[in-house]
Amino acid sequence: MTTNRSKRLRKKLYVGEFQVLGFAFSCKVNTDDDTQYDVLLDSFIDFIESRNLVMGGGANHESFDGFVVAEGRYDSATDEDRAAVEKWLSEQAMCSQVQVEALVDINHGE
Repeated sequence: MTTNRSKRLRKKLYVGEFQVLGFAFSCKVNTDDDTQYDVLLDSFIDFIESRNLVMGGGANHESFDGFVVAEGRYDSATDEDRAAVEKWLSEQAMCSQVQVEALVDINHGE
């Protein structure tokens, strides 16, 4: 069943052309060195910001996982962003078992 909604309502509900997509990632971290660990996280943040993305998540000396979205209010992460994050994490010597999930609607979980 299709619902006819005004543009204003679609915008408020983040549906249709206002849908926002993001993706989750995870990997194992193989280091006990605090300096290397900090460099990894700082480098990842620089990489994410260079693509106009933001992330929330957590990390410790064993694992690193998070969720990535575009920086703009109605902007979405793309498949190119997913591929770039997967490539970047896979290229890091301290990261293994890299997993990047499919794009999902960040407001409605679909």
